[in-house]
Amino acid sequence: MKLGIQSLNRVFATSITPGFASGFAGKFSKVSPILCRDFTSTHRSLMEDDYEKELTSIREIEKGLTKDDKNRLTRIRNIGVSAHIDSGKTTFTERVLFYTGRIKAIHEVRGRDNVGAKMDSMDLEREKGITIQSAATYCSWDKKSEDGSVTPYHFNLIDTPGHIDFTIEVERALRVLDGAVLVVCAVSGVQSQTMTVERQMRRYNVPRITFINKMDRMGADPWNAIDQINKKLKTAAAALQVPIGAEKDLAGVVNIITRQALYNEGPQGENIVVKEIPEELKELVEEKRELLIQTLADVDDVIAELYIEEIEPTVKQIKDAIRRSTIARRFSPVLMGSALANRSVQHVLDAVCDYLPNPGEILNTGLDISKEEAPVNLVPYYKSPFVGLAFKLEEGRFGQLTYVRVYQGRLKKGQYIFNVKTGKKTKLSRLVRMHSEEMEEVDEVGPGEICATFGVDCSSGDTFTDGELQYTMSSMYVPDPVISLAITPDSKDGVNFSKAINRFQKEDPTFRVNFDAESKETIISGMGELHLEIYVERMRREYNVKCTTGLPQVSYRETISASHEFDYTHKKQSGGAGQYARIIGTMAPLENKNLFEHHVVGGKIPEGYLNACEKGFHIACEKGPIIGHKVLGCEMVINDGTTHIVDSSEYAFRICTEYAFKEAFLASQPQILEPIMEVTITAPIEFQGNVLGLMNKRMANIVDTEMGPEEFTIVSDCALASMFGFASVLRASTQGKGEFSLEFKDYAPVSPNVQKELIAEHEKKLKEKK
Repeated sequence: MKLGIQSLNRVFATSITPGFASGFAGKFSKVSPILCRDFTSTHRSLMEDDYEKELTSIREIEKGLTKDDKNRLTRIRNIGVSAHIDSGKTTFTERVLFYTGRIKAIHEVRGRDNVGAKMDSMDLEREKGITIQSAATYCSWDKKSEDGSVTPYHFNLIDTPGHIDFTIEVERALRVLDGAVLVVCAVSGVQSQTMTVERQMRRYNVPRITFINKMDRMGADPWNAIDQINKKLKTAAAALQVPIGAEKDLAGVVNIITRQALYNEGPQGENIVVKEIPEELKELVEEKRELLIQTLADVDDVIAELYIEEIEPTVKQIKDAIRRSTIARRFSPVLMGSALANRSVQHVLDAVCDYLPNPGEILNTGLDISKEEAPVNLVPYYKSPFVGLAFKLEEGRFGQLTYVRVYQGRLKKGQYIFNVKTGKKTKLSRLVRMHSEEMEEVDEVGPGEICATFGVDCSSGDTFTDGELQYTMSSMYVPDPVISLAITPDSKDGVNFSKAINRFQKEDPTFRVNFDAESKETIISGMGELHLEIYVERMRREYNVKCTTGLPQVSYRETISASHEFDYTHKKQSGGAGQYARIIGTMAPLENKNLFEHHVVGGKIPEGYLNACEKGFHIACEKGPIIGHKVLGCEMVINDGTTHIVDSSEYAFRICTEYAFKEAFLASQPQILEPIMEVTITAPIEFQGNVLGLMNKRMANIVDTEMGPEEFTIVSDCALASMFGFASVLRASTQGKGEFSLEFKDYAPVSPNVQKELIAEHEKKLKEKK
């Protein structure tokens, strides 16, 4: 009798005898009892998996693929490299480019030759040793099969930043990629930004393989890292390899699927030599192989059937199961090595070919504007009408450089394309493939490819077609800014300052600029201190505009904590037609959003006037009555009102709503909300007392503490206002060895004394302007 996951519940409920049960328990007691979980929850999670819903559509699309389409798509991989800051993403990408023959020499991120890694093309990136902008490239990898045959694969690769301040770069890269390599540090394991990146991958349904890097470092523990991936990321993961040697003696890995020892030899680890498994590792290899099969049995029906029948799966069956479950986003295969020590990077490239999907195995959808935004599936057919997405903008030497992912059809040099949002028609004069900051001209790009072009006036997230279709792609998630600075150019060169501001806003949706009419100041907002610091420095270097920044401004929110009924009449007579409007209703608190409703019956207020009331409500929410910040968590309901046959107008009702809002808001126990950040700090263990003292001083709420062999990690919730300047304080307290990240979590009410101070400060500013 063959058993799959779907039938396990029924079998266990009706067919298990006491003897079979004891034998079954005995078989699985040696290793972690993955299959002894609650099969009801496993069955339910599989049935509810989003991928199952996509699979039917993917199968239908595959039927329409021509032989040429299949051959071309099968050998394409669109992948990103993502991780926590300093996990070795860019170092890993440098090795990928070297082993694929894309570059002739390896340069380090902070190398002594002052050249820097290829993908860190900005001077600021090379100086600071961090990735600021995602960088795209392409390369080819010749994958060798067990039978000795070689299959060429084409990779479109994007290296993304690890710092939370530049999270939009990760966001838009994952929006257009089909798979990803998640790099995890073997010493630190899963860190704060690892979890953020993993959430982003889930948001865009991106399958991933995991590479445990820095295996040559002291304290490296890949098994602890895999355990954290399972527990913290809640992703089924198991190792495909066992390391040969440890720390500085790392020599290679054992492939536990094929039971082969793979050594890296040569001056830069470029030669892979297959040998017998060392005797001392054979038992560990078999144990980890059994664990891999058990984990796969929990996520794949074919392996589950074999496992229940006590049949050992073949190498092909294991590889096929890993591929199916990885693409279905139920499993993440784990490889290990060291990019800096040139160990085992080539195996990751093989895994990308074996386990990550090609563009034809991922369902991409759009909206058909001509049919009231009905959902449509985009098909990666070469001869279909063109549909592409502009996902990233850069200012290049020849003007705006627009990165485009082609979803269906083809893009040709000299072709006309249409911006679906604006209706603008543009002729493509140049089409290039990017290799970091370098460009290589191409004449044509097919579906599933990534390219760049010049001379296209658009914004990030715009959809392009060839004019035959009115399809638009869904936009990417853009987080709200959490910090603001007042900025003033030192010189009178306002033209260059305006150019810089406009360009940076267009390139980065999380970088916002507005002019405060009250303070007469230009306010820039972003994701953190480093984010804004980088843009101020880029203004100086790229536009020769030195700027002075004021104290950071926190993006407070205003809300109410009680309900209030209002009855407001706006009446103004100034000769001729006057203004008259009266509205009656209630103001009430609402969680995390603003809402306007009306329950007016009998036509007492015409529909046009009610629309004006809604407009007045949203205007009033932009600038709260207490300290002039945005309003959050407020519901306004208009139940009744009166009009005047001559003096009433849309303008009168809009003004009436704004005044009524202010009056009702102030009578509804108003509160000021401040952004609460999730702060993750990592530092050597000897500085734990210092760091805890810093956080206690800032009234932080410690959520979690994790001790490692050399470092500790503290996760806490802390008000953003108390975190300004924390980078320099942390460096001073940890001898420069501590690092931290901030991520917005929620809004919370400020204390009464802080609220009084903020109101008094706002009123003082208003008096000074009078």
